[in-house]
Amino acid sequence: MSATLRSLYPANPATARAQSTKLSSDAQGTTLSYAAGRTAIVRPVPNSPSPAKVKSAISYAEHSQPTTVARISPSGYYCASADAGGNVRIWDLVGGEQILKSEVRVVAGRLNDLCWDGENARMIAVGNGREFFGRAFLVDTGSSAGEISGHSKPLNAVALKPQRPFRAVTASDDNTLVFYHGVPFKYNLTLTTHSRFVQDVKYAPNGERFVSVGSDGKCFAYDGKSGEMAFELMGEGGNAHAGTIFAVDFAQDSKRIVTASADGTVKVWDLDAKALLSSFDFNGKNDLGSQAGGAGGGATVDQQVGVTWLSGVEGFASVSLGGEINIVSGVSQGVSGAKMSKLHGACASITSLVKSSSSSGGALLAGTFDGRVLAYDAQGNASLVQGPRHASAVSALVLGPDNSIVSIGMDETLRVIGSDGVYASSPSVGTTGYPKFLSVGGEGGAVFVGTATGIDIFTSLPSSANKTHVPQKYTISSIAAAAAQNTLAVGAEDGKVYVYTYGGGSKLDEVKQLVRQATISALAFSADGTLLAVGEGNGKITVYNTADWSVKTSAWTFHTARVQTIQFSPDGTHAISGSLDTHVYVWSVAKPMKRIQVAKAHANGVTAVCWLDDSSFASAGADACIKVWDVKKHA
Repeated sequence: MSATLRSLYPANPATARAQSTKLSSDAQGTTLSYAAGRTAIVRPVPNSPSPAKVKSAISYAEHSQPTTVARISPSGYYCASADAGGNVRIWDLVGGEQILKSEVRVVAGRLNDLCWDGENARMIAVGNGREFFGRAFLVDTGSSAGEISGHSKPLNAVALKPQRPFRAVTASDDNTLVFYHGVPFKYNLTLTTHSRFVQDVKYAPNGERFVSVGSDGKCFAYDGKSGEMAFELMGEGGNAHAGTIFAVDFAQDSKRIVTASADGTVKVWDLDAKALLSSFDFNGKNDLGSQAGGAGGGATVDQQVGVTWLSGVEGFASVSLGGEINIVSGVSQGVSGAKMSKLHGACASITSLVKSSSSSGGALLAGTFDGRVLAYDAQGNASLVQGPRHASAVSALVLGPDNSIVSIGMDETLRVIGSDGVYASSPSVGTTGYPKFLSVGGEGGAVFVGTATGIDIFTSLPSSANKTHVPQKYTISSIAAAAAQNTLAVGAEDGKVYVYTYGGGSKLDEVKQLVRQATISALAFSADGTLLAVGEGNGKITVYNTADWSVKTSAWTFHTARVQTIQFSPDGTHAISGSLDTHVYVWSVAKPMKRIQVAKAHANGVTAVCWLDDSSFASAGADACIKVWDVKKHA
């Protein structure tokens, strides 16, 4: 048996309030790169007329700390990513595997930005260290290439002049920029043009200018060789923007720049004319709607916290605080002529996966820790499920009655997504305490919800009038139902599986206790209900015949940490499991010792798996990514 990665559905950037999100692109403007959790994401820009060196999305997950920035080298062959632990990893971008070129320890703290020189030979990385705030070094050896000094507070950004004679500039929370001569880089002068935090700084591709933006809403242009301030870009209200400017980038012609601000706008400027060319207003244009949580779809999630110029589409990509990536092409045609699209993806850990029925589109739905549900089509294009969503993390998703999808969340509610792919407008149904586990099966398509105090049974959705709570003395740790046999299996923290027959209403009759060695962390019935897989906190999986509850196999013991998810294939011949150990296994029922290991499938652990058909499946994890795998089974 073997499993081959078919496609990756990447995470969207992990944003934070009052903090710039570093979004960047390659020299051709055809590939995006950014940080997302513990991974660095590199993905081609959709519909770019120019071919990209990176043909499909890449998720680099070798950092031990959350990543903060990822930037592609000028040559396009390498990517450098930095993390909250002060490390920079430089890795191969165009090979089949992301082979590490070098790793450099920069500071003892979070890195906020890094920049390559034009020769792919040197780099400066900056952030918040205990003794110093940045370091200049050689890419190949990590040896020093100068000294970063002159600041009294953490650094937010750095830019290098692409051509000789080399220059560098750093931006800081001390409201200043420091200009350096190189190589080796050394202090030259301090620039005090800003009155508040300096958020970003960028050099023009031709090296003649650099620009800075800050929390004071101002944007300044400087001479690229001397560092002297040349002029300030002014908007209608005096400042360039009405709020903090989080990011700036140059067009490839070095004559235009694009700025992104907390006022919800992205503006394109002509530096030669010192004039505003166009302003793109994203306020109220997010797709979050009621999914915007406390912001209510208002201005907060519309803040533009990152931006990069995309010469490949003659436009830009920006990041909203809500996590959406906005792609705007054809900006030379003005606001009315430009085309806008959005890239959606999970911004937080994926908690559950479910494939909707083919009659309702066959989409793959993913619930996330920030309360969103995303629907992915066969090409991996994601959209947000609209309607009144959960106010906090989605705990589970399952295929429900009448081609619906049932979801439960930490907001102690159960909600229904109709066959039209939209949350039902009817009120949500309250659960008896925090709902942890969900399964559908039994007579009439009953829905079983495991809570902290027992089992909620819903016999008609979305009406709460047909909810019954069955208290239990044990603490529930997993749940699964088999519709064909009206059987319910409930896993507990005491290491037992309690098996019930369901007789309708609130009638649960216990018929068996299966005793295991550790907390029952995952349960799954085969489609015909003849097999039950029991996953434990110690990494072991045991399969039982439900006819007499004899052990079918206890040989699935290769996980080294908590089993978090199990699912049988539609034909019942194989099963997949995902674990906190980051691995996915494909198991053979007929030949229990035959297995496929998908090692390091997801950083920080695999949280959900889902068969798409008998020969392919999807996996998801704490890295907020979804991977689709093709399986070649044994004869």
